[in-house]
Formats: sequence, structure tokens, C-alpha cells
Amino acid sequence: MVIQRTTRWLDVKMVFGCILVCCESGKSKSVAEEVKKIKGVKKVFATVGRWDVAARVYAPDLKALREIALKVHNTSGVRASETLVGL
Repeated sequence: MVIQRTTRWLDVKMVFGCILVCCESGKSKSVAEEVKKIKGVKKVFATVGRWDVAARVYAPDLKALREIALKVHNTSGVRASETLVGL
């Protein structure tokens, strides 16, 4: 007699994106620390160029990604932000 074990895999799809942040002068470090605390943000790092901070984010859908982007944009010390959605 053979007993088979079956594992059911859930097909979970996530939306991922990158949020680029332009900070007020001298605020990059504090902005990065606050953005790290936002649920859905997986990685935050400093950049050189037009944007000061970038955040890699994952969300269950576009609506949730929008909410994360708004929280990042409303963080104290943020002058501007742009959200890129991964395909």
C-alpha cells in the first residue's frame, strides 16, 4: 500500500515597485529610517543623483501599493516622490 502526501501551493501574486524619494536638505537619513518602518517596505537605500532615497516595496494589489506610496510621500522631510510599478 502506498500513501501519497499532497501539498497544495497557493498562487499568491504580489505587486512590487520602487518608490523614489527626494528629501529636504539634511533629512535623507531620518526619512530612510521612517520609511523602513512602513509595512510593505522591504528595503530602503540611499542613492546619488536626482533622488535621495529609494525603497523596494511589495503589496497584494495596486490599491495597497498606492497606500504605501502615500505613506512614504507623507513622511516628514519628503519633498517629492515617484512610484515605479514592476511588471
